[in-house]
Amino acid sequence: MIAVVIRIALRYGAGVLVARGLLGAGDAAALSADPDIQMALETGIGLAVSLATEAWYALARKFHWSK
Repeated sequence: MIAVVIRIALRYGAGVLVARGLLGAGDAAALSADPDIQMALETGIGLAVSLATEAWYALARKFHWSK
């Protein structure tokens, strides 16, 4: 399911870059269809979520939010 969401986000992001003239149409198609880029984004999102969870836990312990 996350791969589908990432693919959609890549298409919209590439569309914005094409509209601003920062990326060519062929490059945008390659960006949104490349499974290696999608895998890298999935890994990055997973790492970001885990870091956010650990940071939230550290803040909760520091400020005594946990019961």
